[in-house]
Amino acid sequence: HFVNASGLGSTDLQKHTFCSRRKTEETKGQFLIDHICNYYSLLEKDYFGIRYVDPEKQRHWLEPNKSISKQMKSHPPYTMCFRVKFYPHEPLKIKEELTRYLLYLQLKRDIFHGRLLCSFSDAAYLGACIVQAELGDYDPDEHPENYISDFKIFPKQSQKLERKIAEMHKNEFRGQSPAVAEFNLLLKAHSLETYGVDPHPCKDSTGTTTFLGFTATGFVVFQGNKRIHLLKW
Repeated sequence: HFVNASGLGSTDLQKHTFCSRRKTEETKGQFLIDHICNYYSLLEKDYFGIRYVDPEKQRHWLEPNKSISKQMKSHPPYTMCFRVKFYPHEPLKIKEELTRYLLYLQLKRDIFHGRLLCSFSDAAYLGACIVQAELGDYDPDEHPENYISDFKIFPKQSQKLERKIAEMHKNEFRGQSPAVAEFNLLLKAHSLETYGVDPHPCKDSTGTTTFLGFTATGFVVFQGNKRIHLLKW
């Protein structure tokens, strides 16, 4: 059977298709995870998983010990996404550059989809990290006045925030290599309350929209952009 596997971003794990030579009913999720990790020589594979969306638009993680066909409610070809599943509790302990880069891409995605909540100043810092990693040092000859608006970093990106990102990029990030800027984003993101949270929307007893999620520290409950409960493991 055929699987379309897409990666964390357009610049890293390019979409590709492969055909399993095993019988469809025997091919387990672990086979696909190992295939992708081996293809990209990814050693720290325990942080990653494969996500898919069922016909009812519900997201699921592919279970490694179950056959792919029994987990799918649709017909092949199956479209799945390679994602960070377990966010490193201490990014400093990541050993491989590729692992750091894939975590950076996942966090960029979390920021863009509004899952990594933060203050205005932290948002500007994260945005400046991304711009420095993508563009390098600010150059007035290459970067026009509104150059930050070319970057779609946040779901709602105000001109005020773009000006602050540009200010920080110009004055505070000069000389940082892409790898350093990416790592600084990891360190800042790691300090935020919603780092690694996969939010599941629900409503409390008053009908207020609330989000539930799991992190390395415990079970968390959010309302708006504020954590209101933490139940530690």
